[in-house]
Amino acid sequence: MDKTTIDRFAGKTAIITGAGQGIGFEIARQLASEGAYVLLNDIDEALAEAAAAQIGKEGDCRACPGDSGDLPFIDGMVKRAIAETGTLDIVIANAGITLFGDFLQYTPEAFHKVMTVNLAGTFFLAQAAAKELIRQGRGGSMLFTSSVTGHQAHKNLAAYGMSKAALEMLAKHLVLELSPYGINVNAVAPGATLTERTAEDTEYAATWSSITPMGRAATPQDIAAAALFLVSDTARHITGQTVVVDGGWTTVSPSPY
Repeated sequence: MDKTTIDRFAGKTAIITGAGQGIGFEIARQLASEGAYVLLNDIDEALAEAAAAQIGKEGDCRACPGDSGDLPFIDGMVKRAIAETGTLDIVIANAGITLFGDFLQYTPEAFHKVMTVNLAGTFFLAQAAAKELIRQGRGGSMLFTSSVTGHQAHKNLAAYGMSKAALEMLAKHLVLELSPYGINVNAVAPGATLTERTAEDTEYAATWSSITPMGRAATPQDIAAAALFLVSDTARHITGQTVVVDGGWTTVSPSPY
């Protein structure tokens, strides 16, 4: 890896939500290791602090614990990034929750929780960040974390899949709103990914490896590689797109059940 690649995010400030572990953590780690100042958010304060401390061994990363679905917190997070570095360049709305449930029994409480975190949190973070990026006048990049469940139906995930499909449409709509200001907006849609959460299912890796054309589930590194490309200067003319990173699963879509 040459010096240009290592430093491709030097001088840039990035916010990433839901990054205490898993995919978000790996994106934050790679951004920091390639020169970005990273403000790492997670609702779990201890997890956020530990993640930032670990990433801090490779680059500049600060914890910003709090509820990424809470509007005053979102506003404060954007203001903190500006206060600490004087700039904001990259915003990655990665936070999301998965609440499984049969459609006929799904509760309003579960539905509204999923929509608040997955949709409202992303929408209003993008709004707050866009206002700052427009004020700065230098453009910027936004990325939303979608899911293959926004493309293919998945048992007991009607609300979650609906929220992820909506994020991809939001990225498309923001092309109209934000392109005049040099801001590009994309989404990444991970398939089955080996994280701390999915590791709790001892059969997860074997099951998804058997039904994924590439023969394995994704790793956080696979998703992070796509994410970093989409928020890099190399991808500044790409906007309104969703990159699916699933080893080909959505092409054939066999059910794990």
